[in-house]
Amino acid sequence: MNVSEFFAMGGYAEYVWSSWLLTLLVLAWNVLAPQRKHQKLLEQLEVQTKREQLKNSTHKT
Repeated sequence: MNVSEFFAMGGYAEYVWSSWLLTLLVLAWNVLAPQRKHQKLLEQLEVQTKREQLKNSTHKT
C-alpha cells in the first residue's frame, strides 16, 4: 500500500476524510465555545461589579 492508496481509502476517501474533518470541527468547537462563553461571563461580571461599586460609592456621599 502506497501513500496515494492510503489517501484514496479504497474509493471512499470523500466520505472518510469529510467525516474526519467534521469530527475535528466538532472537537474544536467543544473546546473553543466554552472558553469564549467563560470569557464573556468574566467580562460581564467585571462590568456589573464596577457598576455596583460606582453605585455604592455615590450613595455613601
